[in-house]
Formats: sequence, structure tokens, C-alpha cells
Amino acid sequence: MPSFKIDLSTAVVFVATAPVPKLVSKQTGERAMDRETGAGLSTVGLLISDEGEGNLYQVTVPETGLPDGLAPGMPVSVIGLKARDWENNFNGQARHGISFRAVALTIGA
Repeated sequence: MPSFKIDLSTAVVFVATAPVPKLVSKQTGERAMDRETGAGLSTVGLLISDEGEGNLYQVTVPETGLPDGLAPGMPVSVIGLKARDWENNFNGQARHGISFRAVALTIGA
């Protein structure tokens, strides 16, 4: 499925929740890995505020793109944020949504 670049040039971004490992399966604890680099993937909650509106997004980032000491409340810059729609069937029910992925985060705005 195609992905779309997201322009954050006028946005203010803060860490809402600290990074946690992204799992392929909660049952086995298997961690999701980046297909291109083999780096482990994590999910970070980001509060993105732009044009008077703020929203919380769960963004997947490779561990190689996460700075040490990342904590809630820190302002960050997001490098290479993209959105992609997804669809699957789970227990016979169709599910769909939008996933967000970034190349890296840097501390400071």
C-alpha cells in the first residue's frame, strides 16, 4: 500500500508516552523488526499540535532512530513521518486504520 509524507514544518511536537517495543505477537513476545535494516521497532506516543489543533498519534520508529533519554513532555523533531492505510481480517471481522512511521526523532524542536 502506498504511504504519504506528512509535513510537520509548522507543527509543535511533544513526547506523550515513552517508547515501548512493538510486538509482532503479544502471545510469544516476538518483537517487530524493520524489514530493511533489521533494527527493532518501538512505538512512541506523540502529541502533534498545528493550527490550533492537537492530536495524539502512536508512531512506529526504529530503535536506531530513538535518542537516549526520550521521556514524556520533551519537545522533539520528527524525521521522515509517513502515514499508510492498512486493512486486515481478525476473527472474521474486517479491520482498517492508518499507521504512522518515522525514520527518527531528535530531542528539541
